[in-house]
Amino acid sequence: MNKITKTVLSVSAAAIVATASMTPAFVSAWGDSDKGRASYTLAEINAGKLGNKITFNSISDGKIGDEKNFVGAKLTNGNASVYNANEINVEDGQTYTIRLYVHNNNPQGTKTVAKDVSVNFSLPTTVAKEQTVIGYLNSSNAKPTRYWDEVTLKSTDDFYMEYVKGSAKYTNTQGTFALSDTVINDSVKVGFKSMNGEIPGCYEYDGEATIQVKVHKSVTAKLAKTVRIKGSGASFAESVDAKVGDEVEFQIEYVNLLQDTVNDVMIRDVLPTNMEYVQNSTYLYNSNHKEGKLLPENTVTTSGINIGSYNAKGNAYVRFTAKVIDKALACGKNQLVNWASSTVSSKVTKDDASVMVAKECKKDDPTPTPTPTPTPTPGGETPSSIVSTGPEGVMAVALGAGGVTTLVGYTIASRRKF
Repeated sequence: MNKITKTVLSVSAAAIVATASMTPAFVSAWGDSDKGRASYTLAEINAGKLGNKITFNSISDGKIGDEKNFVGAKLTNGNASVYNANEINVEDGQTYTIRLYVHNNNPQGTKTVAKDVSVNFSLPTTVAKEQTVIGYLNSSNAKPTRYWDEVTLKSTDDFYMEYVKGSAKYTNTQGTFALSDTVINDSVKVGFKSMNGEIPGCYEYDGEATIQVKVHKSVTAKLAKTVRIKGSGASFAESVDAKVGDEVEFQIEYVNLLQDTVNDVMIRDVLPTNMEYVQNSTYLYNSNHKEGKLLPENTVTTSGINIGSYNAKGNAYVRFTAKVIDKALACGKNQLVNWASSTVSSKVTKDDASVMVAKECKKDDPTPTPTPTPTPTPGGETPSSIVSTGPEGVMAVALGAGGVTTLVGYTIASRRKF
């Protein structure tokens, strides 16, 4: 293609003007590996000013306005068709889409194919009134080779952003392609007809990578409850199939989302009917006990355990074993829901995991009435699952950051998760 035209898709002229006239303070949010790339107008691009040079997101009057502002956000289920490229006010419980625009500016199409094109997003991991998401774009043969921009989500209250698992996508004229959830940590390749890292130049080959985040206010911690059959070597999961007599290993993961140190973190678990705690099976993993510390108390499923104090992003894991019993199993498939909670200064966070148990009954056997699964109620909060991620295989790395500041409740240590 010898010429690119400014076809504006789902972006109003007013929005383009507003984006182009932003303040210098906002412009400073973008950057690149060349420490400030040049800008080009459409007229300059069409006049051949780039030559054979490959560069991304450098057109000042493109179809999203100034392409250097290529990261934006909008309410996922709202009426807005325009992404806010600077900042957006958010509400509790709402989901927002973060967009990263990708455009190889060279108009020569398949004659100037960008190689190894990849994207990734950096999300904050603590609670704050402002959360800034940074988007990165990379290409091995472009100049610059790395680009970034940001958008800020704001609220009058502290909030936490949860990445919506499975929401990462790349969309262009060829359709919508699923991207790996690792895009929020590591670079993931994008492309045109496939996600092979190759994108020709011109508007017909542009696209956008998107993720979704959910806003949670009044959140002080993340808690993830998972389970596996003890001794199986399997990864921890949100649910596992078991039979009567099996022992299952529960894991409670905790992370402090506040920017301040928290003290006296309490972890408590509520076992459902048809499961019993195995004595002397509770272990604590944190930066002081990366190999695990057997705790002398057997109170994790009763009054709870105090796992100590944690800095911002400090985390810990509590593991214990329970046995499946037949105290009131119904005929057929039973879902035994197990709730865990963390409590810090009366603030409670909860999550659950399930053990699925099938029971075969003879026709003349009475069918017992299953007992409802109890739900922990300290603080009166409604059970909620903010994040569920398995740390299996990365525990030593995960426990390295944040760390334990003090340990209380035990002679050596006791502490919490996620």
